[in-house]
Amino acid sequence: MSHDHGHSANRNRLLIAIGIVAVVLVVQVIGAWLSGSLALLADAGHMLSDLTGLIVALMATIVAARPATDRQTFGYRRAEVFGALINGLILVVVAVFVTIGAIGRLVTGETEVQSGPMLVVAVIGLVANLGALLLLRPAADHSINMRGAYLEVFGDLIGSLTVIVAAVVIMLTGFAPADAIASLLIAAFIVPRAVLLLRDVVRVLSEAAPADTDVAEIRDHILGTPGVVAVHDVHVWAITSGAPVFTAHVVVDAGVFRSGATGELLDELSGCLAKHFDVEHSTFQLEPAEHAAHEDEFHR
Repeated sequence: MSHDHGHSANRNRLLIAIGIVAVVLVVQVIGAWLSGSLALLADAGHMLSDLTGLIVALMATIVAARPATDRQTFGYRRAEVFGALINGLILVVVAVFVTIGAIGRLVTGETEVQSGPMLVVAVIGLVANLGALLLLRPAADHSINMRGAYLEVFGDLIGSLTVIVAAVVIMLTGFAPADAIASLLIAAFIVPRAVLLLRDVVRVLSEAAPADTDVAEIRDHILGTPGVVAVHDVHVWAITSGAPVFTAHVVVDAGVFRSGATGELLDELSGCLAKHFDVEHSTFQLEPAEHAAHEDEFHR
């Protein structure tokens, strides 16, 4: 699948998911108003953050598909990372507001809830979230932006399940505080997901090596290539998730230069990284030993 085709597929998934989430959001707000359920309102608030996040993700996907320019030499693919950043921040804000509301309701004792409408709306939300989740799942492993959208909907799925349990408890036992407790559980579930997403964003923006990349192993592969004497000034980072970039200075035996075999060596090194480490964008500076000896002291 080409990169452009992948972006087109992601956009279609996001558009459908946005439609599903928007409809369920309206149903949940009406249901929360009719039932008086804070848990349902919390789930609606989470759904609102998801809708915003999905729209941001869609915009980021459209921008990321733009071609590279002389100014943006890597293109606009990092827009996906900024989209994921906004998603993570939205999740944190929603968790804080839900927690404050739930604690306030428990303290004041305002717990009158109609469990019937609460249960019906929660079931509708569960079914819709499951459909959106299955829709977004195939792209979640290949894009940090789509993973953020996927996590948003997954959180809604758990939220709907929590509301269903609270509604059943209230219906069977009359224990109305279950609604506020469910709200706290929804908030507690949101926080770790937001932290994990923001951690991935920080890793990309700080240009740290991707979590699944072993730089020492890459260095060993390069050193094992015939004609390579040493390797230094190694840098590995990612433009966005699934798009690692690699650069290195490679000290080459003088015979490689004399024989004119530098082109073949570059092909071999690039092919090695693409095959074994899934690095499609790699840049090597081939240099003789005498050049490496007087390079900047910070090269290594």
